[in-house]
Amino acid sequence: MSRFILFLVFMFHCTSWSQEGDQNFPPPETPEEIRATRTAGKITIDGKLNEADWQNAAPITNFFRVEPVQGGTIKNPTTVRVLFDNSNLYFGVFAADSLGRAGVRMQDLRRDFNSGENDVFGIQIDAQNTKQYAASFQTTPYGNQLDLQSFNDSNSDRDWNALWSVRTQRTDTGYYAEFAIPFKSIRYDKPVDGVPGAWGITFYRLARKDFEKTVFPAIPQSFSQNRMVYAAKLTGLEVPPPSANIRVEPYVLYQYDENKAGSMITDKSNDPKIGGDVKWAINPNAVLDLTINTDFAQADVDRAVNNLERFNIFFPERRQFFLENSGIWAGGGNSQLRPFFSRTIGLENTFNAAPAPLDAGVRYTDRNENRTIAALAVRQRDTDNSPASTFGVARYMQNYGKENNVGAMMTYRLDDSLSDLGVSSQNNTTISIDGFMRPKSEITISYLLSTSLDSEGDTGYAGRLFAGARTNKYYLGYLNTFVSNAYSPDMGFVFQKDVMYHSPGGYAIVRPKSLPFIRRWDPGAFFNYYHDFKDFGNFQQASIYIFPIYTWFKDNSFVEASFTPTWQNINFNFAPLGLEIEEREYQYTRFLLRYNTDQSKKLSGSIRYDFGNFYNGKRTTITAGLRYAPLPHVALSADYEHNNIDDVGILEQDLNTDLYTASLRLALNPRVQLSTFYQYNSFDEQGRWNVRFSWEYMPLSFIYLVFNDTQTDAFDPVQRTTQFISKITFLKQF
Repeated sequence: MSRFILFLVFMFHCTSWSQEGDQNFPPPETPEEIRATRTAGKITIDGKLNEADWQNAAPITNFFRVEPVQGGTIKNPTTVRVLFDNSNLYFGVFAADSLGRAGVRMQDLRRDFNSGENDVFGIQIDAQNTKQYAASFQTTPYGNQLDLQSFNDSNSDRDWNALWSVRTQRTDTGYYAEFAIPFKSIRYDKPVDGVPGAWGITFYRLARKDFEKTVFPAIPQSFSQNRMVYAAKLTGLEVPPPSANIRVEPYVLYQYDENKAGSMITDKSNDPKIGGDVKWAINPNAVLDLTINTDFAQADVDRAVNNLERFNIFFPERRQFFLENSGIWAGGGNSQLRPFFSRTIGLENTFNAAPAPLDAGVRYTDRNENRTIAALAVRQRDTDNSPASTFGVARYMQNYGKENNVGAMMTYRLDDSLSDLGVSSQNNTTISIDGFMRPKSEITISYLLSTSLDSEGDTGYAGRLFAGARTNKYYLGYLNTFVSNAYSPDMGFVFQKDVMYHSPGGYAIVRPKSLPFIRRWDPGAFFNYYHDFKDFGNFQQASIYIFPIYTWFKDNSFVEASFTPTWQNINFNFAPLGLEIEEREYQYTRFLLRYNTDQSKKLSGSIRYDFGNFYNGKRTTITAGLRYAPLPHVALSADYEHNNIDDVGILEQDLNTDLYTASLRLALNPRVQLSTFYQYNSFDEQGRWNVRFSWEYMPLSFIYLVFNDTQTDAFDPVQRTTQFISKITFLKQF
């Protein structure tokens, strides 16, 4: 342990020779102001900026460079202008590029694209001046859309979708982008005496070929564009008075399912379905969402994973109704402990947790600069294997200071009785207290304490504490998570029970000026220690992840060389992938080498080589990926994972597993796309297809055609499930 501490001290000392002038700086006492101009004529969203109103609007040009080095001359300058009328807020952007069209870096034309590997321009709005929340609207030179909600610049909802539009034009000197964001898509405070307050706003741009990131106003390199305490103030707006703001999104769906055993059809169904969602903005702060006969047929499928660890795997939520504002719930953003995790809704209360239909759901959110109130209720239908269930969650959060909050949350799940199955009614409740503090911009502290109670009288406890400091030179942090054996959040997720986890560590951030081909080098180490919650002296597992080489090059290619000494105490039945591990203590070290090329290029690749001892044997894991995108309309990728396990477990078994993944994405434009995905896992001999066509024929109105096919033995099918879905959604905002 002493060597570990000395190693960290040495690395942090090393940063002094590379970054003397690249310091953090505090938020301005008086934020910079920009002014929006009312339009005199009509703005046509075509990406050309040829209306006279654009020339009359004041240009914003004083961006600040944060990558590849903080401060200095900007190679690819950006100009922004802001307009508004009675309905929309408009942004006109010219992003100059030293190579013009030839400088554009694009991966594909999907919505919610990878913002780190494309040319991007983004707008972040904090219309309620919370300094803790931002709605971000981003685009590329080809007009892709990405929208997200950011909470405290610490977690975000990338799958949140708002109603807005953007068009772009590429030229020989750069690209233009023209945004129209309806006021009805933005939550803002009511005007006082008819005068609206100033809105917090930031802009950012990534010119990917140079990995040049610029922001307005100036924000330190160690923070993102979502750190709204640094935001400028957008003034001059005349927002429309509160009025009926209702968004209706009905759908019609046809679904065909077929199950086969060998060549024999064992079950099939042929079902039409109708339902929809309604969003009512009661006022600029409060929103009521209603979903009826809820369907998520178009959601992405989960990828197969071969789990060799003792912890539960966390699969993220992908369903739109549950994604919006999900960051406000206690525990949101972490994958170890969540008192409320929406993926528990829509699953049978059985061991297999098969999907169960939802009858209806309602969500209420009321947020202003001082506090947030939220509630969610969903009714789940019964199935042949599981009774109906009712889910409820209520949340209150109070803001204080500049970037601090404290909150409380309660969840309640009621499973009905079902006489046909001999199941009696059960209920489960969790009560949680949590908070977030940022005493200085560089320091973040968050905490969570939760208790669960169920109908059998069992009470359990869980909690999480994080404290971290991030500057332009280093990161230092400590994380503690604990879960008692009796903690049972039937609407939540825990990575393990009866555990106390400690993780101190950090890394230096070195930008060596004498080696210009290296953009950033982050050597560091993290210590991970697990023991029983009930019996503190009962050790479970420990490891030290040491990464002396963790380096990004100028083109954002990356290389890592690391090693992880590991200690294990197996005192329970443990058989990863069927390999039964003897109950005793183990000590071994694993090594990791990985490299990826510049992921923004037309042809890119990655490789990961993980090797070393594994319990009483050895394991080698090779992961490789290749991606080819000759133009943004076509993207082909292939990934491969191979596990070679030798002499492991009581029987000293050998095991080889192969996981093959391939996908092809074709796009006519950002609104018409076809994506195909295939995965084969040799461990369970399961292969599956997912083919999805989507056409956004109007803003946020879609036609989907989806084909899913799963085979338990892909080469000689024993069981096969086939599904075809056609779905039409229509969105109308009143």
